[in-house]
Amino acid sequence: MLNVQDLSRKLAANIEYVIIGKSSVVQLAIIGLLSRGHLLIEDVPGVGKTMLARSLARSLGCSFGRIQFTPDLLPSDVTGVSIYNQATRDFEFQAGPIMSQIVLVDEINRATPKTQSALLEAMEERQVTVDGVTHTLPEPFMVLATQNPIEYEGTYTLPEAQLDRFLMRINLGYPALRDEIEVLDRQQYHHPVQDLQPVITSEDLIAAQEAIKEIFVAPAVKEYIVRLVQNTRQHPDVYLGASPRGSLTLYRTAQARAAMLGRSYALPDDVKFIAPFVLAHRMIISPAARLRNVQSRQVLETILEQLPMPEPARQPAASVRGT
Repeated sequence: MLNVQDLSRKLAANIEYVIIGKSSVVQLAIIGLLSRGHLLIEDVPGVGKTMLARSLARSLGCSFGRIQFTPDLLPSDVTGVSIYNQATRDFEFQAGPIMSQIVLVDEINRATPKTQSALLEAMEERQVTVDGVTHTLPEPFMVLATQNPIEYEGTYTLPEAQLDRFLMRINLGYPALRDEIEVLDRQQYHHPVQDLQPVITSEDLIAAQEAIKEIFVAPAVKEYIVRLVQNTRQHPDVYLGASPRGSLTLYRTAQARAAMLGRSYALPDDVKFIAPFVLAHRMIISPAARLRNVQSRQVLETILEQLPMPEPARQPAASVRGT
């Protein structure tokens, strides 16, 4: 029997050996993993964006591919290319790094929109098409992308279609004083990421991803999710609100958080906790509001404060298990 809560704790402890003092961020990353989603890790240079992605990948018994996005990167460098084999007199597909289970896309906003679009089919449909032939990606499959939001030279803004395919956008922030001192101690001789070993298998991960689908979500909580998403479309400072994909994502991540906490049912608190990371990057602020320096996170916090939270019917609390 697989216990999702125990699996999550084991995975979090392994990652936090490298990512110190960021338990909430690690929890979000694991929620994204359990929800079969993709993560956009956005923050200033040097706070551990790439290390978070590498630590998560090394903690899983999965194949790993890394793509360093640069302005001269081509779509074929991501998906792969068909090469003519003179011996067989036929074209053979040479898989690109996207054909891995865990894919780290470093500095995603440094590639051109044409190259960024090579990720769209892979992230949404979990397949790539090269020269008219469709290749299915392995399971589990997850894209971990990093982005520096303050640097504009040599970068390209991610289009809305690309942003919408990321389950969550998360930030690390600077470490606290004691945490930064511990970082110095642990890296005195070598980087601790080199010591990480897989703590769960790909089969365990797939089983956990299926197990969270059994989490009970009361009708009142479902209505709360949809009302929250609809309010993002009706707010006067929002030009374009979250799509139904946002509702589905919020639903699944609420189930994942409940499973991580050992519950067999999701609460409105799960929805409220996860909503800023799931919905903020799916909202486009109106030009007039942008002139007033209004941010999507601020709008979402206002909506969450004003929208009444329901009192759902609960199932008996139990550890979430799956086979």
